[in-house]
Amino acid sequence: MNVKAAIKSMRLRTLLLSTGGVLLGILLAFADFRVSPIVALLIILTTVCLQILSNLSNELGDVLHGTDTPERLGPQYGLNGGEMTVPQMKRLIGLFVALCCIFGLAMTWVSFGTIFELTPLLILLLGAGAIMAAMKYTLGRNPYGYRGLGDLYVFIFFGLVAVLGAYFVCAHEIPSWKLILPASAVGFFSMGVLNVNNIRDLQSDAENRVTVAIKLGERKAKIYQTVLICLGWVSMIVYCLLRIFDPWHYLFVLTLPLFIKHLRGVWSRTGRDLDPMLPLLVVSSFLFCLLGGIGFIIFLI
Repeated sequence: MNVKAAIKSMRLRTLLLSTGGVLLGILLAFADFRVSPIVALLIILTTVCLQILSNLSNELGDVLHGTDTPERLGPQYGLNGGEMTVPQMKRLIGLFVALCCIFGLAMTWVSFGTIFELTPLLILLLGAGAIMAAMKYTLGRNPYGYRGLGDLYVFIFFGLVAVLGAYFVCAHEIPSWKLILPASAVGFFSMGVLNVNNIRDLQSDAENRVTVAIKLGERKAKIYQTVLICLGWVSMIVYCLLRIFDPWHYLFVLTLPLFIKHLRGVWSRTGRDLDPMLPLLVVSSFLFCLLGGIGFIIFLI
């Protein structure tokens, strides 16, 4: 197997998006409880493997469904660039399914001390659902990513599950419904990353898949993008307002110029020129999560 091609297909630049959500959950849990560093590390490793599994599965599904063609405006990876074969990609996917299971089991065992009680079993069941969701986005006979349901998937798994799941594995409880707000913020930003990708690929996707961007059209999809970013910010600000006031809680506001730059780029660019707006939003979201979590920890010092 071509190692460079395999790494290319892992799309490492997307890892900040998935790790940002779990990092925010870990940091918020650390602000409220004592968190095991080993558990935190295992959460991050499990999340990274799930993200890579999703990326590999998406590429294989797009190739098998004929979505990734030479006319595609996005970057070429290992399989769609001809540097890997379908059997090689399937073996790589199998490897990351195994890694997800190994790290997920280790995470659950170290956190709860067992996997044979109701709570850890439910965590493992949720993990199995995350693995299936990562693979069924574009794989299978009726992939939900081809039916305009990708936005819902990323909101649930990159937002709610990432933040609330990481918090729960660290703290063994969700002490307040208010945590739904920062989890929703991450979910909205994750939907934004997917939406920009779909706006860029409007023409190539139109032949054999349905996305929210295709349903809306380019202009309305850009309005939708603006709404998603604004909803993310409103969710986090409301969460901070509902907590005890401290200016450190608003440390994430330092990332505002990055989000403004992103939206300006989305409105002024089209087609392939939109591609730089993807990593910009990923990095912006990660820094938002990092600073958002740190702000609540500094409050305790």
